[in-house]
Parts: sequence; structure tokens; C-alpha cells
Amino acid sequence: MKQHSPQFLALVADAKKRINEITPQKLKNKIDQHEPLHVIDVREDNEWPSGHIPTAIHMSKGIIERDIEKTIPDPHTPIVVYCSGGFRCALVADSLQKMGYDQIYSLETGLQGWLDAGYALKKEK
Repeated sequence: MKQHSPQFLALVADAKKRINEITPQKLKNKIDQHEPLHVIDVREDNEWPSGHIPTAIHMSKGIIERDIEKTIPDPHTPIVVYCSGGFRCALVADSLQKMGYDQIYSLETGLQGWLDAGYALKKEK
């Protein structure tokens, strides 16, 4: 597991006070029930090819604030963001909330939690 700096962990902990998180199980249920929501993988470009949650689109943490309104213009659209471990996506969720998106969820434990729950990834061909 990656070792994060204390300052980064403090930043994430602060963001988590203001955001909503969703468990991998609840997200899987929403996907299986075809609930209307966008799932966004905020990992870096080089992480995407290793596999992602089915139905997810890729918009890395470095560009999501710049590009989100072009991709999802309605700020009331349900959105789940995830990264590999649940840290970066918490920061993204906080940032998007500040931009007016009011149905943002960060995937608790990130993609690792999804895998730990036994759920499959989709890989691009």
C-alpha cells in the first residue's frame, strides 16, 4: 500500500468532513439497477488501462474541474468519483461540490475496495 504524507492525509480528512461517500456494494447495486448516474475514474491516464469499473468514464484529477461542465453540464446529476484508494477522489468530490455539483459521491476505499468486494473490472481492448 502506498505511503501518503501526513499533510496529504490531513487534506483528505478535511475534505471527507464535507463530502458523501458510497460503499462499493451500494455503487454496484446502483449500476446493476441501471440507476441514472455517472461514474468517473479520476486516476491518472496511465492507470486507466489496468482496468476500471464498468460504465465508468475517465477524467483524471488533473483536468476534471476544467472539463466537468462540458461532459456533465447538469450540476444535479448523480456522480460517483473514484481513484485507486479513496483519497484523490475525496478531494475531487469536495472540489466538484464547491463548483455546485450537489449529488457527488466519493467511492469509499476506491477501486481497491471494489476489487476487495469481488467485483470485476473492464479493460479496454
